[in-house]
Amino acid sequence: MAEVARATGRLDVAEDSVQDACVVAVRQWTAGHVPRDPQAWLTGVARHKALDRLRREARRPAKEAAGSVAGAPGAARSADEDLWLIYLCCHPALSPEARIALTLRAVGGLTTAEIAAAFLVPEATMAKRLTRAKNKIRDAGLALAMPRAELLRTRTPSRPGPAGPAVPGSPGAGPRTARRRPALPAR
Repeated sequence: MAEVARATGRLDVAEDSVQDACVVAVRQWTAGHVPRDPQAWLTGVARHKALDRLRREARRPAKEAAGSVAGAPGAARSADEDLWLIYLCCHPALSPEARIALTLRAVGGLTTAEIAAAFLVPEATMAKRLTRAKNKIRDAGLALAMPRAELLRTRTPSRPGPAGPAVPGSPGAGPRTARRRPALPAR
């Protein structure tokens, strides 16, 4: 996804295009047409789908003005791509909750439902948060590149912050999972 996001400059388009490429892969590969290099194939199809989508979006205003309306994860990533996606998702312009949710989505591959369960919010609420975060990245024209060395400090705190969302089934999730301290003897 990182390569497609870099090529298009849009995280939302990259995510949708990778999903579309996976759908095409399932259809073709189950029919016995598996490519020699599946990762390269998925990346290429996702990139082409993203560019097609951007071209359609660029032509849409002219077609609407003319009276017609325009038509209508899976691959392994390198550590550098994961790091790049983490820094993009943790841009200081985003709220801490949006940073965590977007990272879980883009890097961790979690579904919106899984992220919503981790944050203990309805799925619709989390979907809106993720959409707002992606739109903020797009609308603000945030750099879709690895930050310069002096800017890395703004995205890597010197002290650890809160652990993040409560993941169901993990220590700390749910009511009163913390141990109680023994009572002090009375004096």
